[in-house]
Amino acid sequence: MKAALIKTFGGLDVVCIGEAHARDPQPDEVAVRVEAAGINPLDVKIIAGYLQQVFPVDFPYVPGTDFSGVVEVVGAQVAHLQPGDRVFGRSAPNSGGAFAQRVVIAAADLCVVPAAMSFEQAAALPTAFGTARQSLFDIGRLQRGQRVLIHAAAGGVGSMAVQQAHLAGAYVIGTASGANADLVKSLGADEVIDYRTQDFSSLRDIDLVLDSLGGQTLDKSWSVLRPGGRIASLVAFDIQGRSGMVGESVFFVSATPCLPEAVKQFQAGQLQIVTDSIFPLEEARAALEKVATGHAHGKVVIRTGS
Repeated sequence: MKAALIKTFGGLDVVCIGEAHARDPQPDEVAVRVEAAGINPLDVKIIAGYLQQVFPVDFPYVPGTDFSGVVEVVGAQVAHLQPGDRVFGRSAPNSGGAFAQRVVIAAADLCVVPAAMSFEQAAALPTAFGTARQSLFDIGRLQRGQRVLIHAAAGGVGSMAVQQAHLAGAYVIGTASGANADLVKSLGADEVIDYRTQDFSSLRDIDLVLDSLGGQTLDKSWSVLRPGGRIASLVAFDIQGRSGMVGESVFFVSATPCLPEAVKQFQAGQLQIVTDSIFPLEEARAALEKVATGHAHGKVVIRTGS
């Protein structure tokens, strides 16, 4: 099968298009013809070799975790899916496999794509939606009426987090470029701060900061928190609390438990899935480069099907 793959760690120039082995499913697994795959910053880090101790991979390695497609073959023990079903899910990062024409995954890790949702929308969901919910509620303990600051609010996780926080009844402040301000407001933000012309550090009494940028942005974020406030960081794995305030890193493992909630919200008209751009599989490297810039709004998606 055709796939985007790497044979060594390095910059994105190590990504090539080639043939990859497509194994048969085990009794509890399903083979899916991939139609679309969502790209995450994690994919860029794995390709670079930064996470080999956390997610060890074997070469040749096909990157990508988030995908959607059509069931082709079901294992003998699979009863709730059948060939022809439209499904989406997330594979383990060390397994990867989404940037290919076919992926094999445990049937329990798949969710049926609703009729009104496109393959591109479904592929954009798992990691972004799951990470947003874990950051806000599991780590951030966000409650109705609290004030939350979401950095990079127009990005993949940010755009989901704005919507989830708004639905939860929080007061939502997002940072984004001025060009994306209307988008972030349409997702439910009460305020948008243009990070290019405004200084968010003038804010006060924030209950939770969702940090996806690290560096100076993270350092300045402590000053906006109320006593006992929290920072959930997607990038600072060594974050520690300060002066009674809590800092915790977000280590996202599985999207499976939250996929039904994503479908429920989408069907109720409560969830927008923002897509920046769609690339064919042959241009996977260019798609990854777009994500690596850090300036995509919503998700960048690879279209692997016809």
